[in-house]
Amino acid sequence: MKTFNGIVKNGKIELHPDEHLPEGAQVTVIIKEETNFWQEASEPSLAKIWDNTEDDIYAQLLQE
Repeated sequence: MKTFNGIVKNGKIELHPDEHLPEGAQVTVIIKEETNFWQEASEPSLAKIWDNTEDDIYAQLLQE
């Protein structure tokens, strides 16, 4: 798997001029702006792990 950078122009993906793909290459496109979806989706689960009273004892020990 390789990563290529590009932009969308007139509805088509254009790669950086220095990057080339062979004709007929199969690709998967990931839109960078939507990558925040996974971070936002995981925040409630992480909050349950990190924000709990059982772990407060460790925070108190660090303050002493």
